[in-house]
Amino acid sequence: MARSLSLAEIFQLGYYWECKVLLTAVKLDLFGAVAGPAKTPADVSRRLRADPRAVELLMNALVAIGLLRKNGEHFVNAPEAEQCLVKGSPMYAGHLLLLQDAEWENWGKLETTIQTGKSPVKEHLFRSDPRLAENVLLVLHRVALQHAPTLARQIDLTGSHILLDLGGGAGTHAMAFCQAYPSLRATIFDLPETLQTTARLVKEAELEDRITLLSGDFNRDPLGGPYDAVLMSDILHYQDPGANAALVRKVYNVLAPGGCVIIKDRFLDDDRTTPAWTAVFAVHLMVNTEKGRCYTLNEVSEWLTAAGFRQVDEIERSSIIKGMK
Repeated sequence: MARSLSLAEIFQLGYYWECKVLLTAVKLDLFGAVAGPAKTPADVSRRLRADPRAVELLMNALVAIGLLRKNGEHFVNAPEAEQCLVKGSPMYAGHLLLLQDAEWENWGKLETTIQTGKSPVKEHLFRSDPRLAENVLLVLHRVALQHAPTLARQIDLTGSHILLDLGGGAGTHAMAFCQAYPSLRATIFDLPETLQTTARLVKEAELEDRITLLSGDFNRDPLGGPYDAVLMSDILHYQDPGANAALVRKVYNVLAPGGCVIIKDRFLDDDRTTPAWTAVFAVHLMVNTEKGRCYTLNEVSEWLTAAGFRQVDEIERSSIIKGMK
């Protein structure tokens, strides 16, 4: 069903004010300055070394948004902010918001990107800003911990001996599969900059004896193998069609007979307007990655079939597909 918007809702869509208020507060670590006993704007401005009047205006706006609570002249964090936006909290998600702030300048170039068809991004985040990239990876790891066990149950790897987690990032999925299948071993392939974080997380999970780390560029370097299964999670949307078709062929060649590839991504329906979030995510990829885009399930299925996969099944709508060799 098509979305219906009032004029007021159209105006609301154009207001990026609340977004920038939140991102600025996170970048300044304002929620950390407010944490604990109630604080006045003067208290917070001293902590941030910022202008008291400007800090008070920002804090009042955060009250309006719902991230701070105000009583007289004193402020405290809302429970959600205390849990997710104060550094040191186990659920801290500020680094992912810092990534959004780092992309702010790219979004400001959207008009030029539309006119030229060229992204302003020319370098991978792990090379352009390794510290931010590592922090984002840790947040994504915490998010993935919630759904990785479900994926391991959805894909039956009983009888499989070795899994390749291609572009595996923090290794969250590889670890979940190893925990679900006690006889399974895994190889995580990613950039060397990424694997420094991965190694620490694998050690913390006490899976060093079952998980191997392999560094390189999966478009250019050998992938090892053979493998009984290959997981490709959120890889395709960073690459152009030619690179993806070639990578799928490369994966087919490192799979043992009867092996499977599992592709987890954000797929568009054939009209490319749904799911709604994915349609907007496609614009995000255009302006914040060099070659990224969202693909339809049919496009990915065609790559798999052309590579030689004999059976392609949609495991979860718009999200997970599986190909059998």
